[in-house]
This record gives sequence, structure tokens and C-alpha cells, in this order.
Amino acid sequence: MSERKVALISGIAGQDGSYLSEHLLEQGYDVHGIVRRQSTAENQETRLEHLSDVHTYYGDLTDVPSLTNIVTSVNPTHIFNLGAMSHVRISFNVPSYTIQTNGLGVLNLLEIYRMFVPEAKFYQASSSEMFGNTIDDDKFQRETTPFNPVSPYGCAKLLAYNLVRHYRNAYKLHACNGILFNHESPRRGSNFVTNKVVKQAVEIKKGLRDKLELGNMDSYRDWGHSKDYTRAMIQIINHETPDEFCVATGTAHSVRDLCEVVFKYLELDYRDYVTQNPKYMRPEELKFLRGDASKIRKVLGWKPEYTFKGMMHEMVDHWMEELS
Repeated sequence: MSERKVALISGIAGQDGSYLSEHLLEQGYDVHGIVRRQSTAENQETRLEHLSDVHTYYGDLTDVPSLTNIVTSVNPTHIFNLGAMSHVRISFNVPSYTIQTNGLGVLNLLEIYRMFVPEAKFYQASSSEMFGNTIDDDKFQRETTPFNPVSPYGCAKLLAYNLVRHYRNAYKLHACNGILFNHESPRRGSNFVTNKVVKQAVEIKKGLRDKLELGNMDSYRDWGHSKDYTRAMIQIINHETPDEFCVATGTAHSVRDLCEVVFKYLELDYRDYVTQNPKYMRPEELKFLRGDASKIRKVLGWKPEYTFKGMMHEMVDHWMEELS
């Protein structure tokens, strides 16, 4: 008799939730997900429309009764907490909501996990934003780098990270953290800088707009592909020992580099179209992120399949088709 594998994903309707669902279905899991209600029902589950075998339920990380009802009815063997207020810049505008969702919401889910399905495995989507501007002498961030977040988002993610470690140690739960660096795809929301650059560059190419406004052009990020990083999530949660793993490509690119790659692929010069607007700057900037993923490479055998350029070209091709 095959082992029962039931995954419950909060934030299933997001970029990562959709790719994770695909991987889990391929591996024989029953997949269930929590969806936060939006006023525009048409956009609610667009990333999941091609997945007929996924079961979704309305709920919210800040609403304990909804979480309790879902967890007790699904009875998951694996819980992936991807639900969050996921936009770092916007977290400065809604700091209280960000802390409640990304911090206390994780506490809610951990308590329900502990009380009702303590035999399950738990994965928390932690973030490289927890490092802030701390970086090791070799210009990398890794599992041992001190955390020093510089946004409400990073602060809330650090609270959740520590809660997961505490629940693991205090209650002997299989609870783990994936410290994921930035990851993108054609399914990324178009108000995130990568997809904003790609979509608006394509609109410029098609004569639909004449300029692109950005914030800090010289912030560096380690950008990978969501499809690679959601594969890592499954490897992390199923490792025999619950632990923390950084997931990254090991290469940093600036927003300026990003613009150059995208516009060049469209046979344009980004300098002719890109302007800076102070309203897109963060009150406290995070200058440089580059992850050392040698632990997950060595222990779990994970490695990314996408290159930065290949990922950006895929995103451009997606928007060329969408806007045709």
C-alpha cells in the first residue's frame, strides 16, 4: 500500500504555489490549498486554472477558525506555508498588516499544526530579506550569516523563522525553513521589479508606452527561477532531519543589469527609456543579496536548472505572446 501523501499549501494561488502544486501532483501527492479572497474573483486562481486536481479553500493566516477548519478536514502529511504579504516595498506602507500576516499568521498555523497534526512535516517560506545589509567577508550570505532585516517584511519573516525553529525544538516537530533568495517566473506579479521591467519593456517594444519608471537601479539581487526553488522546497521538507537551507544561484545582478538583458533581447537600449522615480525607493534600502547554496547542493543534491538570462528571456517571450 502506497504511503499517504497529502500536501496543504497556504498561498497556493501565488507564483510559488502554482509551481509547487505541479511538482507535488507529479510526485503523487493529493494537493490542497488555502486561497485568500480577493474582490476580483476572475483573478483569484488564474495560476491554477490548468490544474484540475487541486482542491482550494478560502482562508486567511490571520483567521484562526478558517485555518483550524481547513487543517482538520484535510489532515495533511505536509504543510507548506507560502502565504504572506509578499511585496517588500509595500510592507513599508502596511507594516502592521505585514507583521500580523507574515509573523503572527505563521504562529497561528504552527499552533494548529502542533495541536491537530503534529506528525506532519512543516515548511516555512523564509526569505533572504532577513539578512538585510549583513554580508560575510566573502560577499555571500549563508545559513550562518547574522540576520539584520531592513523592512517590515524582513522583520516579520525573521519572527516566523525563529518561531519555526522554536516549535521544532520545543515540541519535537518536523518543522523546517527554506531561506529563499529572489525567484521569478512568467507567473510573477507585474508590480515586482523583474516582471514590471519585462512587461513594460515589451509594451515599449510594441509602442504601447514610451518610458519605464524604476527606483534604485543599483540594488543587487540573486535572482533564480521559481520552478527550481519550489523543487528545493520539497527536498527540504522531506529531508530526514528538519533543518534550514539557503536556496540561491550564487550570482548577483543589479536592476541595471536586469534592464540591459531584457531590453537587449528586445533589440532596444534601456538607457533610452528608463527613468528613476523616488516614489519607488525604499525608506531603507537593501543593497546587495547573494546566496551561498553549497549546503543544499551538498546535503540534498539540489542545483538550479535555469540561468538568469534564460529566465528573463522566458519572461519576455511570455509577455510578447500575452500582449500580441
